[in-house]
Amino acid sequence: MRHRIAGRKLNRTSSHRLALRRNLVASLFEHETISTTLEKAKEVRSFAEKLITLGKKGTLAARRRAIQLLNNRAIYEEQDGVNSKVGTVIGKLFSDIGPRYLDRPGGYTRIVRLSKRRLGDGGQLVLLQLLGQDEGKSKKSKEAETTEG
Repeated sequence: MRHRIAGRKLNRTSSHRLALRRNLVASLFEHETISTTLEKAKEVRSFAEKLITLGKKGTLAARRRAIQLLNNRAIYEEQDGVNSKVGTVIGKLFSDIGPRYLDRPGGYTRIVRLSKRRLGDGGQLVLLQLLGQDEGKSKKSKEAETTEG
């Protein structure tokens, strides 16, 4: 029986699960949307939201804790055929992503199911996305239009 055992094994060793979780969250913060399987997305979502909460705090202790949990991977972009370092994942978390959600108490990610299935094992594919800042404004503007008209 599995009483009081949290988390999914995902058919991996504990070190492989940890590396998978770190890499998926780092890619999520870098690209702000990733495509993965439903089970992996559900497992990664809570870890990502805890890191965003650390990013909202913005203290030195929170930054060190985030580096400990996630590692500080560099972000590269191609410019004129040459890859150049733009920043780091932790830097983006604390400068862009954390301040974006200061007024939001939680629920920073969204899972959107895709109609495609993964080749090979037929796993359910989903998009794991960070919620955008403009979505709240568009909801308010739609509500204002319905009350006016």
